[in-house]
Amino acid sequence: MNLKLDGKVAVVTGASKGIGSAIAKSLAAAGAAVAVNYANSKEGANIVVNQIIADGGKAFAVQGDVSNQEDVIRIFEETKKALGGVDILVNNAGVYKFLALEEITSEELYTQFNINVLGSLLAAKEAVKHFPESGGNIINISSVVSTAPTANSSIYSGTKGAIDTITKALAIELAPKNIRVNAIAPGLVQTEGTETAGIKGSELEASIISTTPLARAGQPNDIARVAVFLASEDSAWVTGEIITASGGL
Repeated sequence: MNLKLDGKVAVVTGASKGIGSAIAKSLAAAGAAVAVNYANSKEGANIVVNQIIADGGKAFAVQGDVSNQEDVIRIFEETKKALGGVDILVNNAGVYKFLALEEITSEELYTQFNINVLGSLLAAKEAVKHFPESGGNIINISSVVSTAPTANSSIYSGTKGAIDTITKALAIELAPKNIRVNAIAPGLVQTEGTETAGIKGSELEASIISTTPLARAGQPNDIARVAVFLASEDSAWVTGEIITASGGL
């Protein structure tokens, strides 16, 4: 068994389901101890933790809203207490809602930017305090809509465009501390969220798949494998990059 992350500790935000869940499980399978963060779904987080433990890994669930600074501080304090430190942060927590221009409200804008953008910055800020002197690793979750937005996605696309820019800026700022910062930009991935949003089985899904060279929607594990690469020494010369994982879309 190749445990590329043996001895490492990872915090994965929004890890109770979907892409975050798959990333948490894959990091654990690679040897990392994982803090499975959740905002509301304690049951989902516990399922992820129990699966990791059943597979021989180490994990615990930690509640916290990433847009709340006090919560973020507590997430990292509890992780240090439970797992001994932090080496890897995956900023996966995020929300989305597609709205036409006339439907946009300041409340909806702040909801998405506070979680998707501010939350990523607050978590990164706190992670840096806990990383060892030898360095650390931050992986942000972006989206193909950051550079190829669709209709009615102005707020969500704006948050992911911000994530791309923040990734590049922090990569430069944190490089002297040997902290690498990269992002993954998924295309359409089948998750509980896309099912709830009515995308699965819709004309929109069919249209996206028809223009995707690999001719299928992504699965959470497609993204998780990229996260393991970025978290490991296999990507030691990679920072400030936005890796698109979209089947060629």
